[in-house]
Amino acid sequence: MSDAEAKEENVVKAEEEEIEETPAETPAAEETVTEPAAEPAPVEEEAPKEEAPAVEAEEGEEGEEEIEVVEEKIYTIPLHHVWVVTPRGKRSPRAARDVKAYVARHMKAEDVALSNEINSAIWARGINKPPRKISVRAVKDKEGKVIVYPSKAA
Repeated sequence: MSDAEAKEENVVKAEEEEIEETPAETPAAEETVTEPAAEPAPVEEEAPKEEAPAVEAEEGEEGEEEIEVVEEKIYTIPLHHVWVVTPRGKRSPRAARDVKAYVARHMKAEDVALSNEINSAIWARGINKPPRKISVRAVKDKEGKVIVYPSKAA
């Protein structure tokens, strides 16, 4: 028998001894007596407060906040020039800035915000390869703020 096999047998025997000793220790732990706990006092349940269903109805189907829409337009924004004039490592940030600038110019607004869906669409293929064009839905509220969402047609 080789030394490796002898060591394996010693390890197996040691494990078997530990397994045999373990059951003897567990009954001693189980012998401890626990006193029964006092019953908790009954708790009076309050009736659930009803929330107005109108609050839930104000939110849009997609989880959008209710915005008083003044103007809404759908644009297909060309981004092919981003590929030509911008270095590879800066294309997606440039595309996001260009989408904001395009919408600001066409909606005559200074405050433009991109939704997470549009940002994800621009960054979907990484920083080097933004889309060549993107279709968006621009919504302008009564305060003059414009939020850009993906168009529902696309």
